[in-house]
Amino acid sequence: MAGIEKAVYEKTGHYTVPGVFTAAEMDAAIEDIGRWGEEFLRELPADQRRWYLDGGVKARDVLRKLDNPHHHRESIRGLARDPRLLALVEGAIGKGVSVYFSQIFFKPPEGGGPKPPHQDNFYFGPRDPEALITAWVAFDDATVENGCMFFGEGSHRGPVIPHVAPEGEPFNLQVPEKAPMPAMTPAPVPKGGVSFHHGGVLHQSGPNHSQRWRRACALHYVRNDNAFVNPALPYDEKMFLRIT
Repeated sequence: MAGIEKAVYEKTGHYTVPGVFTAAEMDAAIEDIGRWGEEFLRELPADQRRWYLDGGVKARDVLRKLDNPHHHRESIRGLARDPRLLALVEGAIGKGVSVYFSQIFFKPPEGGGPKPPHQDNFYFGPRDPEALITAWVAFDDATVENGCMFFGEGSHRGPVIPHVAPEGEPFNLQVPEKAPMPAMTPAPVPKGGVSFHHGGVLHQSGPNHSQRWRRACALHYVRNDNAFVNPALPYDEKMFLRIT
């Protein structure tokens, strides 16, 4: 990150850089994750459907997310290793990084569900909270209408709040409703842009009320001298990918 970008990131806990990738590169990624998603959905066991399917879409089965695409798909490994993205990541948290976890978020049109307020650092429990950053790559334009992210700006300078999970959804960790919340600011991201956010910043996303997809890939980078030492969920070390 350039000096002004890093200053905004350190103040607010997030920063968006447009045009990191081209529209054609995003379309290629969409095509690949679409094929993967179809394969995954065909083989999805009944006991896992509640976790992976988007409950906001009632007319058909649509995936909500997929985990660790950087491990399963060469197209996503290519994005994770791309020098344009790495320069921004290392400009924020320092040289020498790995991807410890990643996700594809589909958020389909006409019903893609919201994600409640949460902090990534509660999920990951990093030894050094400053040496972890999420790069959220927008495969489509992410707008308020189709469910872009909202951030509690500056909340990364406060504590990590103990999260809870709704009954029957043990992996859906979120900030309790009674917890005090800052004002949440929308952060639209154009297709091919990347939203970088600190693991401690409170963030959430809204539902998709539009006719358009809001697909994205979240790559969770850690500096190589960091680690998930107190994670709230299990993470598979075999899937950690050293980049530089």
